[in-house]
Amino acid sequence: MRRILKPNFFARTADVVAPELLGKYLVRAHGDTERALMITEAEAYDGFLDRASHAAKGKTKRTEVMYGKAGHWYVYLIYGMYEMLNIVTGKEGYPSAVLIRGVEKIDGPGKLTRELGVTRNLNAKPASKGNGLWIEDRGIFVPKNNIIATPRIGVAYAGEWAKKPWRFIMKGKNKRVP
Repeated sequence: MRRILKPNFFARTADVVAPELLGKYLVRAHGDTERALMITEAEAYDGFLDRASHAAKGKTKRTEVMYGKAGHWYVYLIYGMYEMLNIVTGKEGYPSAVLIRGVEKIDGPGKLTRELGVTRNLNAKPASKGNGLWIEDRGIFVPKNNIIATPRIGVAYAGEWAKKPWRFIMKGKNKRVP
C-alpha cells in the first residue's frame, strides 16, 4: 500500500503530526529515478509563542510559508550552508511546521537535504509528485513505545521552549539517540 499523505494529514498541530511521520516515507523523484526513505526523526515547531520557532519573531518573508496551507514545504538555509526541510502543519494563519531531522541511513537534516538534492526551490510548494518531493504512508505503524521524545536540538536560546519533548525518534533507527 502506497498512499501519498494529503494536506488534511498535516492540518493538525506540529506536536501531533511529528511523531506520526515516523515510519512514513520521504520520497524524492529526479527524472525517472525515485528514492524513498523511511522518516526516523522529526521535530515540532508550533505557534507564535514557541520561542524555538522562526515564527516567534513574527511573520517575515522567510517565515510566511509557515502561516500558509498545511502540506507545503518550508525550506530554509542555516549557517550559510545547510538547507533544512520542514513540512507546514496546522491551520492556515497559524505558524507551525515539522523539521524532518532524519531518515533511514541518513542522520541529520543537513545531510538529508544534501543527499536528496533538496533546495530552497521547493520552499512554499506543496508536498506532491508534481514537485518531486512528497511523503507516503506505506502501511508501517510505529507504536508509541517505539518512539522516544526528547528536547529539541540546537535551540537552547529558547529557554523553557527548548526543553519541550518535541523531538521524536524511532527506537533503533537513529545513532544520535541520547
